Amino acid sequence: MNNNLNNLPIGVFDSGIGGISLLAEMVRTMPGEHFLYLSDSANVPYGTKNRECIREVSLAAARLLFAKGIKALVVACNTATSAAITYIREQYEMPVIGMEPAIKPAVEKNGKGKIIVLATPLTLKENKFNDLFRRFNCSAEIIPIPCPGFAELIESEAQPEVIREYLIHIIGDGSRVNFNEVSTVVLGCTHYCFVRDEISRVVGPQAVIIDGTEGTARHVMRTLEAGGLVAAENSPKRGVEFLTTGDPDCVIPLCERFFDKALGMLNK
Repeated sequence: MNNNLNNLPIGVFDSGIGGISLLAEMVRTMPGEHFLYLSDSANVPYGTKNRECIREVSLAAARLLFAKGIKALVVACNTATSAAITYIREQYEMPVIGMEPAIKPAVEKNGKGKIIVLATPLTLKENKFNDLFRRFNCSAEIIPIPCPGFAELIESEAQPEVIREYLIHIIGDGSRVNFNEVSTVVLGCTHYCFVRDEISRVVGPQAVIIDGTEGTARHVMRTLEAGGLVAAENSPKRGVEFLTTGDPDCVIPLCERFFDKALGMLNK
């Protein structure tokens, strides 16, 4: 075991604070590890940009974290994973782990109800989502719903009633989609994890809400174990450091607030 390599941090990035929901899950799953979280706030949001732009800014985020010295990279964003992860993996030999909408577990748990997938417009256009849709839509009725501007609204720390108004506007009040027939809601963006309660209040308590954070955290842990990259027990550093491409005086306190919120949600 190369302790010098093992004790390097895990790099994590997203366009803003959304990936902190995954970060908190990874901290819970791997408390002995050290994490560098990059909020690419200078380029938020990713979800409304074109594919080429997302690839460019994602590669820039990966380069920034790589320059800090990391042993693995986690792309904590469904949109960036869809548009850029192949290109990032071509640049670096280290493990690069991404995310995808949790459609498979949703179908497995679904029963006979409909599945709503909330995601950014670009995530729903990308091959990764459409491959999943074609694979599983024969087993359940999957309804993709693009949510332009939702990540920014969440990041602005909008009040719960504002979040619910947005969701009613996007999903409807039950007239377009019969909520009684919805068994599962898939959160296809890490930002959306922070408003699970508001989503549940709009769609109804009968709908199970699923996101990919827990599965991704377990996948990161297994990848480190398989590669012999788990931090040593006497690792000199563990926990989280926040970085940003935006204004650190504004963004870092925002990251810390959302991290505390994410940990609180996990401890419920």
